[in-house]
Amino acid sequence: MKKTNFTEIHRKLGAKLVEFAGFEMPVQYHSIINEHKAVRNKVGVFDVSHMGEIFIRGEKALNFVQHITVNDAAALTDGRVQYSAMCYPDGGIVDDLLVYRISEKEFLLVVNASNKDKDYNWMKENNTFGVDIIDESDEYSLLAVQGPFSKKTIAKICDKPIDLEYYHFFFAKIAGFDMIVSRTGYTGELGYELYFKGDEATAEKIWNAVFAAGEEFGIEPVGLGARDSLRLEMGFCLYGNDIDKTTNPLEAGLGWITKLKKEEFIAIDVLKKVKEEGLKRKLVALVSDEKVFPRHNYELSVNGQVVGFVTSGTVSPILEKAIALGYVEIEHAFEGNIVNFLIRGKEIPAKIVKLPFITK
Repeated sequence: MKKTNFTEIHRKLGAKLVEFAGFEMPVQYHSIINEHKAVRNKVGVFDVSHMGEIFIRGEKALNFVQHITVNDAAALTDGRVQYSAMCYPDGGIVDDLLVYRISEKEFLLVVNASNKDKDYNWMKENNTFGVDIIDESDEYSLLAVQGPFSKKTIAKICDKPIDLEYYHFFFAKIAGFDMIVSRTGYTGELGYELYFKGDEATAEKIWNAVFAAGEEFGIEPVGLGARDSLRLEMGFCLYGNDIDKTTNPLEAGLGWITKLKKEEFIAIDVLKKVKEEGLKRKLVALVSDEKVFPRHNYELSVNGQVVGFVTSGTVSPILEKAIALGYVEIEHAFEGNIVNFLIRGKEIPAKIVKLPFITK
């Protein structure tokens, strides 16, 4: 298994380490629920150094990014970030990703760890624009500092005023080290992501500086377990669960990032046809008052008939209710409808609700 530059720190803190996307990663330190609440109420720090960082450089960098992603990268200006996705020719999703515009001739694409090699090869296969595609994932470490007190924490150790708007970034020094500081994250909270190069010694100095700055706010390290429950409370998709090569962005509720009025991108004609003909199923949000834990691939039913399946589920630490995302046949996929979790042969009623599960 690969290690990040923070792995030994996690081990010293007593984290439960597991294999994730080929890396040894902390799933939790003490309590997933407490770590989850620390991010919602205070500030938490995630090691997400396993994510992929792929740079696109060249005269036609923008043209290339436009071609392989569904969102409109032409709408970006320098220092802005965009949530997007890449699709196969049949409309299935290669991956969801963040697009950073450094300049018109340079973009940073941040992709999911489990898809990094696949994404890199996909980009190279579709490079008809003569751009340079450079995978620098192994050179970068990445910390996500998330929560209501994240700004006050980072402000103490940044050499620039932290006045970034949501989905913007700049180059700055944190604790004296050069990095990309990005007003992004996958928790729904105020937060920042810190991209930087360096060895374990550098990483340890930055980790210690962040935790010293956040000590007065009750800062805590947070593992992958709480990262998953936090994103699910906001209804954010997880590749491999809620989206994959068998799902298209329209049925996954990602129509808002799928710009069908763009001149072209891979799968645009297929997705236009999907929209014209109408969806056959839809990703919905479900809440149940029953004390159950809806799991990935549990069936969903209406009047005894299976109408879909759960893609992600948990018990929300904030709502203290069962919550889930799942695909449901379109005729049943309307807000307020009751759809049942099928759990060990028993039907557990759940209501389709509007996302996010919790309002921020």
